[in-house]
Amino acid sequence: MLNRNAEALFWIGRYMERAENHARLVDVHYHLQIDKDVVMGGDAEAASESDSAAKWMRIVDALGSREAYEGQYGAYTERDVLFYTTLDRDNPNSLVSCVSHARGNVRSLREKLPSELWDVVNGCYLWLREKRPDELLGESPHQFFARIKEWMALFLGVSASVMPRENEWHFIECGRFLERAENTLRIIRSAEQAVSQEKWDTSGSYSFLQAVLRSVGGYQAFRRYYADGIAVQSIMEFVVLNKVFPRSLQFSLHMLDDSLGRIELQDKTLRAEHERMIRQIGKVKADIACLEREDLAIDSEGMIVTHLLKATQQLGTMFAKTFFRMGEASA
Repeated sequence: MLNRNAEALFWIGRYMERAENHARLVDVHYHLQIDKDVVMGGDAEAASESDSAAKWMRIVDALGSREAYEGQYGAYTERDVLFYTTLDRDNPNSLVSCVSHARGNVRSLREKLPSELWDVVNGCYLWLREKRPDELLGESPHQFFARIKEWMALFLGVSASVMPRENEWHFIECGRFLERAENTLRIIRSAEQAVSQEKWDTSGSYSFLQAVLRSVGGYQAFRRYYADGIAVQSIMEFVVLNKVFPRSLQFSLHMLDDSLGRIELQDKTLRAEHERMIRQIGKVKADIACLEREDLAIDSEGMIVTHLLKATQQLGTMFAKTFFRMGEASA
């Protein structure tokens, strides 16, 4: 089961989670940009090109793709950013690329996975590959991203309903929650970069604060805890430390730890490496457990988030060294 199959399963979870995460993020920031232009009215036309480019740049930054994007497109425009993040096959992290990679890995394991899982991933890919850039701009990007989220929810529902809780399931879950943890941290870091340009204590910051919550689907859940207390400290505390919100960093690492611990191994050497990984996740969880609300509030330079992001990326590297033969699956 290990090596090639384990890698394929792990990346099925990562790619499907990445597709949903990116759909949520681009949808929120795209419509945040449109809403601000509508509010500004005539002033929007007077905005400088550099200011407009910076707004679209934030989307690419949140996906960690600035260097690759600029190498291909140069300037930041609505059309190019929307295409790059959704339908650009040259971008390995576009929606169509993520679903295509997941589909290839599911196909390689069709004899080990429920047929319903293949039907969902293949159906999503066939629907997505027929989309054209003009359709997104001419109709409603929001409807497009909503449909992506529906496909991802269908995938999660089918996998949760029919997959035995064996190693195959746990590897997919490990990939899913590691991807989710990284994505949450990238969204926070993107917001922190916006903080340097927008003062949090002004009314202009309100839309950015909401965007962080909506990017992780947590706006309504946040309001249950904090009511109208929209503040950077509260949002940071919610998306990092909340123990029951499914897209918080703490929840994601807890689920990653649980899934990894349930993987059953026979090889003694591999078990030792497996236990080492579990201890490493425990260290990251301990770092988070030591954080207080005040720590997050004074992290003006983003040092805590940067540290945690590097730690989650190291976990991905450890997965590869422990379980996979590099390059054997679409990773």
